[in-house]
Amino acid sequence: MNISDYFEPVNLEKIALSSPVPITSGLIGSVIQKNLPDLEFPDIDNVRIAIFGVCDDRRCLGNEGCAAAPDAIRSYLYALAPPDRMPLIADLGNLIPTGSPDDTQYALAEVTYKLLERNIVVVVLGSGQEHTFGLYKAYEVLGKIINICSVSSRIAISENTDAGQVTSANYLRHIVEQMPNYLFNFNNLCHQSYFVSADTRKLMESLMFDAYRLGEVQHDMDLAEAALRNSHLVSLDISAVRQSDAPGQGLPSPHGLYGEEMCRLARFAGLSDNLSTIGFFGMNPRYDSHGQTAHMYAHALWYFIEGFCNRKNDYPYRNHQNYKRFVVDMADTDLEIVFYKSKLTDRWWFEIPNNSGTGPKSHLIPCTYQDYERTQSGDLPPRWWKFYQRYND
Repeated sequence: MNISDYFEPVNLEKIALSSPVPITSGLIGSVIQKNLPDLEFPDIDNVRIAIFGVCDDRRCLGNEGCAAAPDAIRSYLYALAPPDRMPLIADLGNLIPTGSPDDTQYALAEVTYKLLERNIVVVVLGSGQEHTFGLYKAYEVLGKIINICSVSSRIAISENTDAGQVTSANYLRHIVEQMPNYLFNFNNLCHQSYFVSADTRKLMESLMFDAYRLGEVQHDMDLAEAALRNSHLVSLDISAVRQSDAPGQGLPSPHGLYGEEMCRLARFAGLSDNLSTIGFFGMNPRYDSHGQTAHMYAHALWYFIEGFCNRKNDYPYRNHQNYKRFVVDMADTDLEIVFYKSKLTDRWWFEIPNNSGTGPKSHLIPCTYQDYERTQSGDLPPRWWKFYQRYND
């Protein structure tokens, strides 16, 4: 099938009716390419970012109605001014409804795979976070080992499955159980401890995955930046945002990120040289007050695009002259921890030696200045040790 066969066109009249301002010349809605009725499908040969919606909430537990999210978000996104140096973006429309949720996951994986093959960054709008599984399957087709980062108030690795079905509560478990497996590392940002069982926390530790509580992220956004910079696939869930800032969700909490903090995380994702897929999930127009949540998600997507416009391609080893190298000898051990700092962005990486005898001799993992300071004080960063075990198991 051609990629155009998977999509229904953008309903521009419906979007314009919900837009807070007329979508006039110069706004995002007028400058991006769109899949519109009676017109040729957008030429994606030179497109850098492709946006499309997924309107299937049949397995989004407790949040039925989020299938309507894509057009709600578009109505506010289209009314925003484009960021400076905006790349060529295409809105491909919404995936054509399928006979079953499994068919939707298959179609999502197939479309994402076709776009990633062309080095196009994929942006998915709606429905539930279970569609992270379909995005992962695209990398499986590519045969690419990846890192995933979820921003969510919960960790979706529940054992309470429904006849083996992928749901918003267990998609991570299904990803982990895939064989062969192409997931190297998983981070969950902003979980709220009262939503996460002790068994889930123990399972995450046994898998050597990282989970940062809401308070940790709000206290030190650099932790989140490093996790997002190391990720190929980012899955944002509106549950990470407090109800007062994002009422449009089926499982709200009075606590969570502020809207501007979610926008900041989206910008970090856009800045990441590694990232090639991002999903904006969980927003539900059924509960949204005056379009507040759709508006906030549109702003977050704007910040993602703005971050993409400002990528620096500063991954170390591309140009040694652009980095400072620091070596810290750990007292009472034979360990030598090597750090790199970009002169362009002041971002940090640490080097993980690979003693397995296969692959490169070392790997570079994004870290923070606090990791460097901690090492100078003689305390080995937990993330360094975790990645060392992974590469040398």
